[in-house]
Amino acid sequence: MFAIKTGFGSAAASQRQYANRTLNRHLHTAKFHNPRAYPRAARFKSTTPAVPKSGHIEEGPNESLLFIDNIFPLRLSFLLCLTNLPFFTDPEKILQRILKQLHDDQRIPAADPINIAERALPDSISLSVKQILPRLKEGGAYAKLLHDSKISPPDIESALQEYLEKTSPKPWFNPFRSVGSHLVRGRPWLEDLQRYPSQKLRVEFLPTGPGAEAAELPEETLYTLFRTYGKLGDIKPQPTGSKDLPKYATLYYGNIRDAIMAKNCMHGFVLPESEGGGKNGTVLKMVYEKRTKARFLRDWIMNHPRIVIPIVAAIVASVTVAIFDPVRTFFIKTHITHTFHLTENKVYSWFRSQLTRANEILSFKRHEGENAGMSVVWDDRRGDIEQIRTWLMETADTFIVVQGPRGSGKRELVLDEALKGRRNTLHIDCKPIQEARGDSSTIFAAAREVGYRPIFSWMNTFSSMIDLAAQGTIGTKTGFSETLDSQLQKIWQNTTNALKELALEGRSKDDKDSELGDDEYLEAHPERRPVVVIDNFLHKSQESNIVYDKISEWAASLTTGNVAHVIFLTNDVSFSKSLSKALPDRVFRQVSLGDCSPEVAKRFVVNHLNADADEGSQGEKKSPPSESRQDLGELDGCIDILGGRLTDLEFLARRIKTGETPNKAVQQIIDQSASEILKMYILDIGTSSGNGSSRSWTPEQAWLLIKSLATTPSLRYNELLLSDTFKSSDGALLALEQFELITIVSQNGRPHSIKPGKPVYQAAFKQLVADRVLKARLDLAVLTQLIGIETKGIDKAEAELALLGGLPGQPREVKSRVKWLLAKMQSSQGKVEGWEKEGKALKEVLAKEY
Repeated sequence: MFAIKTGFGSAAASQRQYANRTLNRHLHTAKFHNPRAYPRAARFKSTTPAVPKSGHIEEGPNESLLFIDNIFPLRLSFLLCLTNLPFFTDPEKILQRILKQLHDDQRIPAADPINIAERALPDSISLSVKQILPRLKEGGAYAKLLHDSKISPPDIESALQEYLEKTSPKPWFNPFRSVGSHLVRGRPWLEDLQRYPSQKLRVEFLPTGPGAEAAELPEETLYTLFRTYGKLGDIKPQPTGSKDLPKYATLYYGNIRDAIMAKNCMHGFVLPESEGGGKNGTVLKMVYEKRTKARFLRDWIMNHPRIVIPIVAAIVASVTVAIFDPVRTFFIKTHITHTFHLTENKVYSWFRSQLTRANEILSFKRHEGENAGMSVVWDDRRGDIEQIRTWLMETADTFIVVQGPRGSGKRELVLDEALKGRRNTLHIDCKPIQEARGDSSTIFAAAREVGYRPIFSWMNTFSSMIDLAAQGTIGTKTGFSETLDSQLQKIWQNTTNALKELALEGRSKDDKDSELGDDEYLEAHPERRPVVVIDNFLHKSQESNIVYDKISEWAASLTTGNVAHVIFLTNDVSFSKSLSKALPDRVFRQVSLGDCSPEVAKRFVVNHLNADADEGSQGEKKSPPSESRQDLGELDGCIDILGGRLTDLEFLARRIKTGETPNKAVQQIIDQSASEILKMYILDIGTSSGNGSSRSWTPEQAWLLIKSLATTPSLRYNELLLSDTFKSSDGALLALEQFELITIVSQNGRPHSIKPGKPVYQAAFKQLVADRVLKARLDLAVLTQLIGIETKGIDKAEAELALLGGLPGQPREVKSRVKWLLAKMQSSQGKVEGWEKEGKALKEVLAKEY
């Protein structure tokens, strides 16, 4: 038989014995319907009716309401969030369908929530289960029982709890906690709002009716009421001075299942006056509150950004170095060794050779025609090629500089001849790096030249934005962003590591000098070092020198560390100023390339023409063009005009191939050069030149040089600076040399003379000067500038004479100064009058001619 427990607290022994005898007697004599005698399908239909639309469960006579806990997993509450979907509009019907399927399936009885609820009721008690209302999001169900009027609900609750303590039925999803059951003392509200269980309960104190007052319950009363349902962690009353209504208190349960039981059993409970509920009683309203967990680590991180952000930046940098740097070094090595280059593949080379033999006319002959003339040039420059090869076999921690004007064949001489057959060569073109706009583009261009990947150049801009936001928030930078210098330094450092690994690749422990360190080994074996060729060095250096400074510093570290040989290819004759910053105590090894001699230039053009001689249909070779063409007698005079610049000679050869005579081809080259000179140096009178950079010269200065060089092959450097147009400043001359209008020849370390930038320019200068209208227009501009200069001098002299005339008594000491000023004014006035006469004649030319 059952022994009833009257509650959580203790009761008199006589009362317990009386209650036990009464309950056992009524349980044996009751004739109530037992639902277990009916089939499962019929019983299920009666146990899961729809929830009343009012949200409240009404109890009739001899009916009691129990809440059975731990029959559903709490994690299933996420299904309620699916009600917003169009195909999940009625979760109640879907839930009933699922429960019915589980109830009808006898294979897994432990998975049936209704079965679990029925197992919580003892078979020995004749009770009728009238309704079972599942509460999915709270993991339990309400069970409405029909019982005899002689048995009180508290007695049934005590008997059921004693039964559960003995049997301890446990669901499959929570084998560590048995099913619990308590009598519902309040009036539960079955809502379907998105309010989910929590260990924190808010107990609100409401009046029982309009005009009534609710009592604010003390902690002792709350403890007595709610301790029955589980261990309480804390009880916090409403803060003192709070004006929030209704009054409330907060309960903290140690287990969320205990909070669920308390909420479902006590919601709507009316506490009478006898138990401390006030005159009219107090209604308890229970609400779940999301418990704020103590996050000490997160709070500390959020409150100390000046410490945390640099640490995070250091961690990110360390992880980046550990993960990406080996990958980047690998890609740089493959870029240097051409591992993934298709032209270096043996299979591709074999197919290419076979196709070349099969299609000799379309492939081999054309290639021969393009390169036949270069063999003559390389024969003429064989000494320079051998000199570079010799330097690469020596141990010298200095640079090799190949300097020459544009079109002189620097790149071909070094890469195609001097380094022919050398595997570990790295070619870096400074032109795309220098012409890149913005830090991200510059970083991407530098990385592409050395094969540095993966590269996240866009992260530099993103990190700068983070730094800017952090600086405005916490007052200091985060350290996430990196400057252009630091980014370039990382690229060069990874390249250095790749070059050193390649230099040491062939080293083994069996070598006779295996005991040497890496630096000593590379110093003893200069032939094993890779070669770095830096092309277009100092290209547009007048815009910015940041890239070139970093490259020269990196190149100095390669040579002094015996990691690699470095060869600079440059058009700038003042390269020593930039390179001396990186290696101030070294003498550079220099190869200066100029124009070819007339004999070599003629052989270059003739070989280009003869390379296209095809075999006839009978297998007989046609006579070469140099013998069959009668107009090639003009070639000597044409080469005297063009000079030995390789680009111009190749252009001449191609025009002759198309059928033009040499004189006509040269005239076309002269016309094109004259147009380029006008566009780049004279006619664009805006603030920018043809390449978009700021001008450092005036059209009048450029025209004075053109006019002077049209009559003489060279000018004295210092004599030109004495002219009023240049005002004793060589800035314009240096800028025009950078843009290749002129070439400044040095002797004994100082500027000596000025020549045209290309040999063909002298003929172009003559053609421009022969244009009477153009000459009159530009001469007039020069005269106007000179008149302005002299007029300013006269104004200054007049102002000084007026000042001296105001002196009292006309001192004797100033008479010589007055005479000098008067003579200067007379001289200047004479120049102005003469220039105005010349200008008048020039205006007449402009008025009469087109």
